[in-house]
Amino acid sequence: MKKGNKRQGGAKKGRQALKKSREQRFGSRQGGKRKFEEVTGKVQMTRDGFVFVIPEGDTRDNDVFVRSSKTRGALNGDIVRCVITKEKKENLIPRGRGRLQGRAGGQRREGEIIQIVERSKAPFVGVLHIVGKQAWVLMQSRTMPYDISIDFDSLPEGAKRGMKVAARIDRWDRSEPNPHGYISDVLGEPGANETEMHAILAEYGLPYRFEPEVENAADKISEEITPKDLAGRKDFRKTLTFTIDPTDAKDYDDALSLVKMKNGNFEIGVHIADVSYYVKPGSLMDQEAQKRGTSVYLVDRTVPMLPEKLSNKLCSLRPNEDKLTFSVVFEITPDAQVVDRWFGRTVIRSDHRFDYEGAQRIIETEGKEPEDTAVSPEIKDAVLQLNRLASIMRERRFKAGAISFERPEMKVEVDEAGKPVRVYEKVSKEANWLIEEFMLLANKSVAEFVATSGKMNGKADKSAKTFVYRIHDEPNAEKIAGLGRFVGNFGYKLGPIGTGREIAKSLNSLLAGSKGKPERDAFQMIALRSMAKAVYSTENIGHYGLAFKFYTHFTSPIRRYPDTMVHRLLAMYLDNRESQNKDYYEMQCQHASEREQIAANAERDSVKYKLIEYMTAKVGQEFDGTISGLTEWGMYVEIKPEMIEGMVALRDVRSDFFDFDEENYRIVGKRTRKVFRLGDPVRIRVKSANLEQRLLDYELVEESGE
Repeated sequence: MKKGNKRQGGAKKGRQALKKSREQRFGSRQGGKRKFEEVTGKVQMTRDGFVFVIPEGDTRDNDVFVRSSKTRGALNGDIVRCVITKEKKENLIPRGRGRLQGRAGGQRREGEIIQIVERSKAPFVGVLHIVGKQAWVLMQSRTMPYDISIDFDSLPEGAKRGMKVAARIDRWDRSEPNPHGYISDVLGEPGANETEMHAILAEYGLPYRFEPEVENAADKISEEITPKDLAGRKDFRKTLTFTIDPTDAKDYDDALSLVKMKNGNFEIGVHIADVSYYVKPGSLMDQEAQKRGTSVYLVDRTVPMLPEKLSNKLCSLRPNEDKLTFSVVFEITPDAQVVDRWFGRTVIRSDHRFDYEGAQRIIETEGKEPEDTAVSPEIKDAVLQLNRLASIMRERRFKAGAISFERPEMKVEVDEAGKPVRVYEKVSKEANWLIEEFMLLANKSVAEFVATSGKMNGKADKSAKTFVYRIHDEPNAEKIAGLGRFVGNFGYKLGPIGTGREIAKSLNSLLAGSKGKPERDAFQMIALRSMAKAVYSTENIGHYGLAFKFYTHFTSPIRRYPDTMVHRLLAMYLDNRESQNKDYYEMQCQHASEREQIAANAERDSVKYKLIEYMTAKVGQEFDGTISGLTEWGMYVEIKPEMIEGMVALRDVRSDFFDFDEENYRIVGKRTRKVFRLGDPVRIRVKSANLEQRLLDYELVEESGE
């Protein structure tokens, strides 16, 4: 059983001794100021017991490294107070994305935890071990180095030795070597797909079912659309309308309509499921959606924000059914200029449901003999016209400074039992971009309408009413400068980086100029690391990555709670209601941003689990790959063509002893002077695939005679 350390040398006796100890280590208060900086943040822990404290409202790149002897018993997810004992040295080297402990070392600020402010309520997942009348949850986690002691008499029904369980910490007495907890959920047999996917959800405190009372509340909502429901709505049921979604989509929350106007312009409607009409503020359904914040998309399933009755039926814009929607209707010229717009509640009746592949076929076969006779010529013409307009808008957006990141998105295909059978690249084409551009236009227009108090002049109104914006700050200037130094090692030069627009133009030029080259992925990785995270806020600072002064999320209320808030606020302001409470909505924005990040982490973990499961059958096989990250102890390699990343430990490279040359971003052999750089092609062999810890190890296939 894994035990904790001796709690940093044992407990100090008495408050005076504790105070004296703190003053000796951190300096006493002088003139109301503490000698060393103090931060409050959330703990992220490694399997080796190291801790990273991420300051509140800050990013990982400004976190604080705490050695295992100075954690004061803090665990992953805890909120703690920490003093800074060593300032960081700026480092922009991409370290690979595979392992948390890759962040340890001398490049970051160091500190010592002085207080645990709040224990995390998230459970830890492990395997139940029982010996006689004693029980533990044994950890094999990357973020929990200690096993958890469990009272035998508290074991729930069905909890048997060897089962995977979720356990919560309820105390950790200073005299005890291990934390104490209780089992909150029995997940099942280790290795079973259902068990492992539920384990990932449990680790992040995400639900994988709705409580019966929530399902019952959804079931009670009437499916009938009455005259009362239609009151005050514009009727688009006779307007040509269709949806375009992924093939496997179950909910369709957006639709497009098109009418050619007499003046040569186009009336284009972006119609969004009117979730807020069914989900009333403060209702049980609303409370559940607010708490979840977002749907979660694991590799083999969707964990919806709303029960199926709403997400897949009432609010899904299925073809040939009357549906209640909230719409933005534009008048757009043939050269894609918006000359007028209207916002309001509507009713539609979709004429056709496209998947992306079906819409793409229409675009690619324009002018040829039609293949799909089930689609009317009117709908085909509408798809082609919308694609022409979207292409103009897309080109204009990038000219305005939107940043073009094109890293391949890899998808894992699983069979009915959840076993991964194929890894492939998800390719976006014109049909995807068509939908993207009109959703962006709707989101931007809604935000602009509120921020400018209804004007189309692009100028923010200082007295604008409270609203929920989707914001994205400008990149970190120091990191962009570091990128410039880094690309210089490859013979590239980063252009002007003075203003935000200059940075965007320079980044786009760099990425375009390195397209098809092995170093491009490294450039893109570091550029992405320089970017702020997009979040929700009531303070509008614009969206840097999209090059929009105003932006929100309006188009996906089935799967994002902020969109539901946006619908409600827009409806109130269209009715000339007063500005809503800013503090309340800012609190909701922060919660939604946190839930979004948690969901993204769970989604990544589910993909990673399936990728490693996919590679278990390939242990011993050889692949061509590219170096994607460097550390002092190894290199991360992505194999081709699946782009699956694993670690090559330098200790396993037999031909030489290798050192990490940090200044020149390379690994160099002491005897042979052989050099490995980011983007270099290498040949690897799959050494091991650890599903429990989600680790994938490669070894270098070295040429004979080296």
